[in-house]
Amino acid sequence: QVQLVESGGGLVQAGGSLRLSCAASGRTFSNYAMGWFRQAPGKEREFVAAISGSGYAKEHADSVKGRFTISRDNAKNSAYLQMNSLKPEDTAVYYCAADANIALSNRASRYEYWGQGTQVTVSS
Repeated sequence: QVQLVESGGGLVQAGGSLRLSCAASGRTFSNYAMGWFRQAPGKEREFVAAISGSGYAKEHADSVKGRFTISRDNAKNSAYLQMNSLKPEDTAVYYCAADANIALSNRASRYEYWGQGTQVTVSS
């Protein structure tokens, strides 16, 4: 069992930055690929970014490429999402998720464990 707790969401103006954190507990963190997903009101949950257990492999959705960066610190059992140049369309609840496969995935169905989500609101 893995417990995930997100933090760092909030209200920011367009063009601003936020850094989301995901603290994990319960198992060997480096054995899990980590992902960030988001869900806006009335929309399906969508992939944002993923990182392998080692941290060497990363993938970002086209919609955030060049603006968002996923990272992890296995010594701190934490994953992060640095979000720069935020746009109003980035407004959503952001979730971190853990996958017992070390290799990353952009498919939500692969992830067994999910945090409770943190709200990000970008004003225009």
